Order: sequence, then C-alpha cells, then structure tokens
Amino acid sequence: MPQRIVVNGKAHGIKAGPDTPLLYVLRDELKFDGPKFGCGLAQCGACTVHVGGEAVRSCVYPVAAVKAPVQTIEGIAGGVSPHPLIAAFVKHQAAQCGYCINGMVMTAAALLKKNPHPTRDEIIAGLDNNLCRCGTHLRILAAIEEVAQGVKA
Repeated sequence: MPQRIVVNGKAHGIKAGPDTPLLYVLRDELKFDGPKFGCGLAQCGACTVHVGGEAVRSCVYPVAAVKAPVQTIEGIAGGVSPHPLIAAFVKHQAAQCGYCINGMVMTAAALLKKNPHPTRDEIIAGLDNNLCRCGTHLRILAAIEEVAQGVKA
C-alpha cells in the first residue's frame, strides 16, 4: 500500500520504500527540484525542507518518518509575490551559484518562525550547519537581518 504525504498543500501517493530518504522521493518521484543533493550526510543543508514547520535535512530523513505536511522552497515561493526572504535574497544578491540558497532560505524561514527578530549572532548560529562554497555569507546575513527587522525587501 503506497504511503501518502502532503507536499506544499497537495497530497501525493508515493511508491518508495519506507527507508528511502525524503529527498529522493521529492526529487525523483514527485519532481520537485528545489531541495538539492549536496553531501548526503545532513552536513551541508542544501536538502533542507520543512516537515511540520521544522527544518529537516531531507537527505537522511526517511520517508516513513514523515507524519506532518512537507514544505519545499517551491511551497514558500508560490503565490503572487515572493516570500519576503526570497525577495531579500534577490535584493542583496545573496546567491552566486545558487546551489545552497534553497537550503539557506528554508533554514532561515524556520528560524524566523521560531524567533521573528533574531540577533545577528542568533542568525549565524541558526545557519551554522548550512554551507556555502561561494562565500556570500555576508549577503545572506544581510538579507535575513532585513526580513527580521521587518524592512520590506
């Protein structure tokens, strides 16, 4: 019997085995390309999605553990206007190659949901396990700080 999961508000029946990482289900079976395969070890953050509002590393999160709705970057990017974080990342040119950005945005969104006005140090700590090889960290921080301060992006 296929498992059903809700992704970005839509229910999906999936065929993958229970130990299959959520990332593979999202990318290969459901064709979402926002979450990226980075390290496969939950150390880089490129695969970050929300499960029940919590940021999780989907590369090591078994699909059988999904008991709440899943949200990908496509889920927060949808709508008439972009999510404030996405708009701020664009404004601050926080993406260079763009590979890590989806995970950065998803991690920041979860952080801001828990703590709408974090300090710079709290933002740095919150993103500590997200890696960016391009070195746009200062722009990423500026974008998140702008949203946290309630400035329109």
